[in-house]
Amino acid sequence: MERVVGTVARGLRGPIINEGDDIAQIVVDTVLNASAVEGFDIQDKDVVTVTESVVARAQGNYASIDAIAEDVTSKFGDDTVGIIFPILSRNRFAICLRGIAKGIKKAVLMLSYPSDEVGNHLVSLDALDEKGINPWTDTLSEEDFRKHFGANKHPFTGVDYIEYYKSLIEEYGVEVEVIFSNNPKSILNYTKNVLTCDIHSRERTKRILNAAGAEKVYSLDDILNKSINGSGFNEAYGLLGSNKSTEDSIKLFPRNCQPIVDGIQASIKEKTGKTVEVMVYGDGAFKDPVGQIWELADPVVSPAYTAGLDGTPNEVKLKYLADNDFADLRGDELDAAIKNYINNKDEDLTGNMAAQGTTPRRLTDLIGSLSDLTSGSGDKGTPMIFIQGYFDNYTK
Repeated sequence: MERVVGTVARGLRGPIINEGDDIAQIVVDTVLNASAVEGFDIQDKDVVTVTESVVARAQGNYASIDAIAEDVTSKFGDDTVGIIFPILSRNRFAICLRGIAKGIKKAVLMLSYPSDEVGNHLVSLDALDEKGINPWTDTLSEEDFRKHFGANKHPFTGVDYIEYYKSLIEEYGVEVEVIFSNNPKSILNYTKNVLTCDIHSRERTKRILNAAGAEKVYSLDDILNKSINGSGFNEAYGLLGSNKSTEDSIKLFPRNCQPIVDGIQASIKEKTGKTVEVMVYGDGAFKDPVGQIWELADPVVSPAYTAGLDGTPNEVKLKYLADNDFADLRGDELDAAIKNYINNKDEDLTGNMAAQGTTPRRLTDLIGSLSDLTSGSGDKGTPMIFIQGYFDNYTK
């Protein structure tokens, strides 16, 4: 019988993961148990994904705000620190900010506007237009901002992030001034010592600051990129990708994940004879069209994946073929012509008009987004995703 289902993504329920657990073995056992209970067969090129959160939990990759503070102090000493371009997030940045504040004497907090890097808005573009403010050239004081826009609470969280972030810094007796600018060089009018907290634009920001005469410039991936008194750390990403654990600690992005995904692949091959692809995933790379929030607060979608997930899709657009190359065909003749085209398509379709409109993104970003949406971020209890048919096409 001809197949009538293409890609299927299943969220797999597993145990609550704790520090010291063998995450690779748990993933393998969960996949095999789901296959037996739900009655699906494991096939070559199926994909197993596991969220970074449970990997980091199993690794015990946690750190306290005291560890953050000690690392920040070692880098900045008693200097006034410009804390620039943080994202507006209680989960992602607030606890990091507490640790940063605990390690300094004086701060200048510079917020980007109208929104942070991932789309959390302090004010709307329409409001800026109404007030005649250019966010690319104008630097605003807190007084200026309040005079123009008043108190603006985040539409989803109900938090006034300006006041909230100020209070977190002042909690440690640290004097703080708040300004608003999208130009990294603006901070140099207040201090030459900068901690830039942006995620995906951090290298550019550091380059601009260093060229403009900054004295000390660090980014979040420079903080906790090594252990402080036995704390967790991430040598590649530091504080980037961390989440709130408690009011005084964070869970860091997992490290050394490649042996984990390779081990899961090898174990499933040994037990089933099938070669599945495996990846660890964090935030999906998609944008909410209503709230304008771009989901990707992690430094990468996937910190580790097996070799078969490298690259981008190589697909053709069925409707393009039906409307152009085979516009005169119908029914079985059209079906056969399209299948023949797919079976004989070039291995690299770059520039081919038949591929226009297909998604030019990396496989790991696409599959990570699918996994993140499937697992959710709340209480679904499915930190592992099993995906079948992703690499199939119309001919299979």
